Amino acid sequence: MAEIEREAMEYDVVIVGAGPAGLSAAIRLKQLDADLQVVVLEKGSEVGAHILSGAVLDPCGLDALIPDWKEKGAPLNVPVKDDNFYMLGEAGDVRIPNFPMPPLMNNHGNYIVSMGNVCRWMAEQAEELGVEIFPGMACSELVYGDNGEVKGVVAGVFGLEEDGSYGPNTEPGMELHGKYVFLSEGVRGSLSKEVIAKYGLSDGKEPQKYGVGMKEIWEIDPAKHKEGSVTHTMGWPLNSNAGGGSFIYHLDNNQVYVGFVVHLNYKNPHLYPYMEFQRFKHHPMVAELLKGGKRVAYGARAITEGGYQSMPKLTFPGGALLGCSAGMVNVPRIKGNHNAMLSGKAAAEAAYEAIKAGRQSDELTDYEADVRDGPIGKDLKKVRNVKPMWSKWGLTASLALGGLDMWTNTLLGFSFFGTLGHGKNDAEATEPAEKHKPIDYPKPDGVLSFDRLTNVSFAATNHEESQPCHLRLGNKDTPIAVNLPKYDEPAQRYCPAGVYEVVEKDGKPEFVVNFQNCVHCKTCDIKDPSQNITWTTPQGGDGPNYPNM
Repeated sequence: MAEIEREAMEYDVVIVGAGPAGLSAAIRLKQLDADLQVVVLEKGSEVGAHILSGAVLDPCGLDALIPDWKEKGAPLNVPVKDDNFYMLGEAGDVRIPNFPMPPLMNNHGNYIVSMGNVCRWMAEQAEELGVEIFPGMACSELVYGDNGEVKGVVAGVFGLEEDGSYGPNTEPGMELHGKYVFLSEGVRGSLSKEVIAKYGLSDGKEPQKYGVGMKEIWEIDPAKHKEGSVTHTMGWPLNSNAGGGSFIYHLDNNQVYVGFVVHLNYKNPHLYPYMEFQRFKHHPMVAELLKGGKRVAYGARAITEGGYQSMPKLTFPGGALLGCSAGMVNVPRIKGNHNAMLSGKAAAEAAYEAIKAGRQSDELTDYEADVRDGPIGKDLKKVRNVKPMWSKWGLTASLALGGLDMWTNTLLGFSFFGTLGHGKNDAEATEPAEKHKPIDYPKPDGVLSFDRLTNVSFAATNHEESQPCHLRLGNKDTPIAVNLPKYDEPAQRYCPAGVYEVVEKDGKPEFVVNFQNCVHCKTCDIKDPSQNITWTTPQGGDGPNYPNM
């Protein structure tokens, strides 16, 4: 697109993504030097629009960034009061006692929060310091300098023709250049994916692993509400079909966050993660809690699960990967927001020192060292074998061996197992349909469980229908010619928003992409067995608009 002329704006640091990592970086930069020019670009219609509420937050990241966050009114209002762990069977449950669990699994001192509201509050803190934040500005391209470094991004392209070309009504957007560019797009961001491939950042690392997390917000009977209660479950309904589990968090205002995670390395292409979630809510323990309540929001997103050994190199010429763009989730804790904040702070400090020394567009090696050797690396290294143990040996063995491994890492600083590998990526883990039996899922009852399209309406997602499809097929024939006969086209099932369908047209199967339904979870980019689908950022402001809860 060399013929496209765009205006350019110059900054010291350009940050892509107004999540906890990007906002932490922006805040820390301005804390260090109020004169630095810092901009944050957010593809959602507002800060927090693409962050479905509901998480347990370890406040260590906020403690390091804004020590007086309580006095400043941070929306951390519900401390965790009790932890519950259950192994589920189809009709019953067994409570797993807390005492054998390593200290890192204890949620004492953590808070049940709306991360959307936390990010909105962080954005206010950033703007008070002079950070420029532009919501509704999707970053669709990277801008490279003469020496191959990342120089900036293209943001704010609107009105493309349906085929992706520039038409008479296209707004070409603008280039935002920085001495350094931070990518904090979250899981499987399109620009992060590009730089990881371009600079070979994953060379010598284990493949990244993922789960798909689906979440509903419920308002329940006040008599059943237990503010500050945290529950995690494993086992039914997944059992041996896939790894994963659930979480149930009681916030305030009689709200409960009900979530379900399915590890995407499952083998059976007939598995239907969304329906596993819906079936889970009919377990007697969960059904009793939700009875008489109502669902008020739904959403889904991919979760990085590869851990310490899957983190790519974090720096590239001209920039760095932050937070979930690099995969900093602690899998057994189901927590990554604290590490995202710490990574933003560390990247900001490295960039500040570089700019102060007169450098720009090089690699921030101090950031890499800080993450690997500092609090983030220590947090992830202790749990690095939990995910591969689960994948290799199943749930029961991983509970025992993973617990032992976390204890030895905590008390002795080493593992009897060394560092285990993951092997295949999640797409490669998918086996041919003929090796597995189809799974019969009960029909949603419309009370506790819901069909996908009904639930997607509670994500308030929206995409302008005339814009190009942001879900790009490498080969338009592959879904029907390869994936359907070999894998029963699993896109029909792994997508938690009903984007992909196989329909009959003139007596022949046809692959349909309903991109308007997309909630930006990026599961298709990860799990498609032919790796034929690429998620790209749509126009700014499009996508889910999760409620301010």
